[in-house]
Amino acid sequence: MEQPNQLWQMDFKGHFEMANGSLCHPLTVLDDHSRFLVGLKACHAERSKVVRFRLQSIFEEYGLPERMLMDNGSVWQGYHTGLTFWLVRLGIQVVHGRPYHPQTQGKDERLHRTLQEELLSDQQFFDLKECQEKFETWRAMYNYQRPHQALAMQPPATHYQPSLRLFTGQFPFIAYEPGDILRQTDIHGRIQFHAQRFHVGKAFRKSQVALRPTDLDGLFNVFFCKQRIAQIDLRTDNP
Repeated sequence: MEQPNQLWQMDFKGHFEMANGSLCHPLTVLDDHSRFLVGLKACHAERSKVVRFRLQSIFEEYGLPERMLMDNGSVWQGYHTGLTFWLVRLGIQVVHGRPYHPQTQGKDERLHRTLQEELLSDQQFFDLKECQEKFETWRAMYNYQRPHQALAMQPPATHYQPSLRLFTGQFPFIAYEPGDILRQTDIHGRIQFHAQRFHVGKAFRKSQVALRPTDLDGLFNVFFCKQRIAQIDLRTDNP
């Protein structure tokens, strides 16, 4: 990426056991351009609601990115989660890497190795509170002091600035394109089109979506805000 905040990579690093017997699941959020670590959060579980809570604090501090890249793990589950709905509704495009291709998130994977080598492998953590305290100390060092080879041996902070897209907690107005075919999803995330019923995603239930024809006759892309969430084919029976 050519500028900060054009793309953030997000992933969970493998969990580890703390001294109190419970597990810590480190969540990492990395700016693709600068390698600036906008978030390193100690989480008690790998769940969408946990991620959303942690992301909110990151957005409040650094603003909103244009896009976010994540893998196809169970936490994200493609485009059909409440987390995806929330991100897209905030105006963030959600991108998923190819299945079984961790190199798509190579910068985040490299960060995980560095985190393991420099902090996790030789530290003892009692609970999540202590994890977060040590995570923040290490994150500050990583961002502001540690030289990065890909940045001409400069720390990530020299290449990063917060986003101008501030997080207000409010959803922006949805403006679809002229000529879009608008439909309202039902409680199950389905729409009616040409006397047929199509499922576009339960996460988008009771929402307005837009259909746009493709170059193939009878094939339509379905958009929620600016995110393509489904494709429907009128040439295929869809009872």
